[in-house]
Amino acid sequence: MDYPSFSSVPSSTPVAQIVAIDRCDRWQVHHRLQELDISCTCLSDGRLQVEVDYPIAAIQLWSVARHITASRSQLANWLERCWALS
Repeated sequence: MDYPSFSSVPSSTPVAQIVAIDRCDRWQVHHRLQELDISCTCLSDGRLQVEVDYPIAAIQLWSVARHITASRSQLANWLERCWALS
């Protein structure tokens, strides 16, 4: 499964990140990012454009996309690995 990747950018430089997400998932991602006060726009070609203007926004975008697009078993395995680290 492909998840958004991000390049290292100084935190003061806003970046418009284009994310390819299935149309059925795109609206859920868009809505959740709006709740997190992350500016995003659904483009007419089906992609999502997200303004990543601080490092935590990049992490939140990755997390939201993963949460919505990953299978239940993938999320359960990820959670178990997190618990093993603590």
